[in-house]
Amino acid sequence: MTTNDDLDRAIVQWLEWDKNPKTLAEVRKQNCQGNFEQLEKYFGPKMLFGTAGIRSVMGPGFSCMNDLTIIQTTQGLCRYLEKTFPDVKNRGVVIGFDARAHTPSGSSSRRFAQYAATVLISQGIPVYLFSQITPTPFVPFTVGELKLCAGIMVTASHNPKQDNGYKVYWENGAQIISPHDVEIANAIDENVEPWPESWNVKLVDRSPLVKDPLENMNNKYLQSIQKHCFYRDINKRTKLKFVHTSVHGVGHEFVQAAMKSFGFAPPIAVPEQKDPDPEFPTVKYPNPEEGKEVLTLSFALADKEGAAVILANDPDADRLAVAEKLECGVWKVFSGNELGALLGWWQFTCWKKQNPEPSGLKNVYMLSSTVSSKILQAIALKEGFHFEETLTGFKWMGNKAKELIDKGNKVLFAFEEAIGYMATEFVLDKDGVSAAAIVAEMASFLACKNITLNGQLKAIYEEYGYHITKASYFICHDPKTTEKMFENLRNYNGTKQYPKTCGKFEISDIRDLTTGYDSSQPNKKPVLPTSKSSQMITFTFKNGCAATLRTSGTEPKIKYYVEIRAPPGNSDPEKLKEELNDLVNALVEYFFQPEKNGLTSQSH
Repeated sequence: MTTNDDLDRAIVQWLEWDKNPKTLAEVRKQNCQGNFEQLEKYFGPKMLFGTAGIRSVMGPGFSCMNDLTIIQTTQGLCRYLEKTFPDVKNRGVVIGFDARAHTPSGSSSRRFAQYAATVLISQGIPVYLFSQITPTPFVPFTVGELKLCAGIMVTASHNPKQDNGYKVYWENGAQIISPHDVEIANAIDENVEPWPESWNVKLVDRSPLVKDPLENMNNKYLQSIQKHCFYRDINKRTKLKFVHTSVHGVGHEFVQAAMKSFGFAPPIAVPEQKDPDPEFPTVKYPNPEEGKEVLTLSFALADKEGAAVILANDPDADRLAVAEKLECGVWKVFSGNELGALLGWWQFTCWKKQNPEPSGLKNVYMLSSTVSSKILQAIALKEGFHFEETLTGFKWMGNKAKELIDKGNKVLFAFEEAIGYMATEFVLDKDGVSAAAIVAEMASFLACKNITLNGQLKAIYEEYGYHITKASYFICHDPKTTEKMFENLRNYNGTKQYPKTCGKFEISDIRDLTTGYDSSQPNKKPVLPTSKSSQMITFTFKNGCAATLRTSGTEPKIKYYVEIRAPPGNSDPEKLKEELNDLVNALVEYFFQPEKNGLTSQSH
């Protein structure tokens, strides 16, 4: 809680440093009116820079995304880059941005990108500043392609419209991980006062240090993804029609171009959603992960046009959702895990056709995050390649992929259940643009054999074993309640031990990545890194199920991910689903205890 003295000091500092007339006027107005509640929102806990960068609502104050906090963040990043890279003034940094904007504060992603560029060029660091909105994956792609020191992407991805964010990629083309986040955060704290030229945004227009990489990187990206196109003739001839939505974000022209580069006719764009609009007027949440609610207009257009497959990007085009019309006329929206299974199978099938020698398998890897389905592990076991799991988030998978590639390995595919897919080695992050073209080619290839995506998914499960998952969350606005809930699981009902059962389900192993405990390891220590700053416990059950409970790093959510894994053979998927649902109900009743803890479920 901010004290009155802290608040007064923060306001005085703000009035001295801010030069945006709109945010300055708003703070003055609220201060004159003595509106303590509103000022507390603007100047409460300041944004903390972490591995995901910063993300908050747009508006005035040190708790929000605005010109001044962007300048402060970039000043810290700038000093850390200078300290880390002696050649930063030769190599430089790339900056991209999405289409978000907030009229009341005069904020926009473009404006934030320009201020970030101003700070860097004022210190002599070259900046490759995209002149137009771009998909997030173009930033890590550019870092790798031009061998830059870092990349900045101004985006809040699929968050609500009032939010914005600032994420950082390192010289290896992956999102930053520790210790960079801590070092950058320290450098921000040491450089909070704007430097003399940091507000001089006109520098961007006249400095020879600023270059626009858009045309060059767009061409190189399209050339690169064509290495993953194996059936151009089938794509050209396919009778399949595709509908695409960019959900008012940046994806439209980039996905059109990617599909064209694979030989496809242009996908049919949802007209109401194809152009960028920071208001996201046709959806409650601009997040294709929400499934059918976001795809209503896509379903209607596909039905009208006779299209069988829908491709949907989130607003910054790093994620992809896919839906297919079933024979019964119902639309199936594939979960992130189901699409991960399909793409993993497809990537391996295409690779194996090009590399039939069994000896090649020893250097082949696939990755997924610990809360995602383990279907890739099942495929790897049967086919003879390697599988590795990482912590949640593409920052871990991107860094692990780079580590493996640098040792001479081939990373065919990585995914997370939150509809994120890395199907190339030239973008070490999730990429919804390349994924859209690759999914379209897979669907067209299968259609030649009269197989649907859903039919192939069933074939994968028959061959490698059914992996059925369920993921959801509870909303909890009180961090103390969340902590109490997890502490109860570590001292279950006062027993000073983890639970041995969840209802009728017996627990075989427990891994706690918050405290650093894993009952399945000989030394009782987990293989994956641990972090006391977030809660995460995985329970493995004797019936072949696994359930992970974790807190979200960016939202007031307690998430759960449950999977039942059956060996290949004669499994009855309906019985497995029934058992999975029974376990989920038991988790809610015994572990979450929503009524006792005052939690709101996702469905409300």
